[in-house]
Amino acid sequence: MDRFKKSSMGIVFINKKQKKSAQLHEPNIQLRMTVYASLLAALIAAGAYVAIPIGPVPVVLQNLFVFLAGLLLGSRWGVASVGVYLFAGALGLPVFAGGIGGIGRLVGPTGGYLVGFLPAVFVIGLIAERAENGVFIEVIAMVCGTVIIYLFGVTWLKLLTNMTLSKTLVIGMYPFLLGDIIKIAAAVPIVRALRPVIRPHFS
Repeated sequence: MDRFKKSSMGIVFINKKQKKSAQLHEPNIQLRMTVYASLLAALIAAGAYVAIPIGPVPVVLQNLFVFLAGLLLGSRWGVASVGVYLFAGALGLPVFAGGIGGIGRLVGPTGGYLVGFLPAVFVIGLIAERAENGVFIEVIAMVCGTVIIYLFGVTWLKLLTNMTLSKTLVIGMYPFLLGDIIKIAAAVPIVRALRPVIRPHFS
C-alpha cells in the first residue's frame, strides 16, 4: 500500500517499493551492506573452525551464521555473503570445516551441505523480508533453511557414498539435529540485538 505525507506543495505519495529501491541504490547504503555481508562471510568462515568431527560430516557453527546472514541481511545480501564465503573456499582459502579449502571440498561428502547454504540463506532472507519481525516467523525461516541444507547435504552424501537412505540420515542428519535446535534458539536473541543496527539499511 502507498503511504503519503503532507508538504507545502500538497500531498506527496511515497511508494514503499520505490523507497526501498532508492535506498538500496544509495552509495552509502551499498557500502554499509557490503561491509555487513563481508563481515557475515568472515563469521561463517570462523564458524567452520569450531568443528566437532562426527563421521564424514562435522558439527560446526557455520549454519548459525548462515541463519544470521539471512535474517539480518535479507535474501539479496544474504546470498552475496554466503556466495563470497563459498567462492573464497573454492579458490583454496582455508575457510571450510577443519580449516580446509579448495574446490574438492565442494564435491566431497560435505559439498551438498555447503552448496545448500545458498538456497537456504535466500529462503531465510525472503521470509525475513516479508515477516513482521516476529520470533515465530524467524524460527520458521530458520527451520526452512535447515531443511534445505539437509535436503542438499543428505542427497549429495548418499549419492557420493552409495549408502542407504536410512544410514545416510543416521550419519548425515540425525546426530546434528539437537545442535541445530540450539543454534536456532541462540540466533533469535542475537538477531534481536543486531537488527536495530543493520535492518534499517535494507528495509
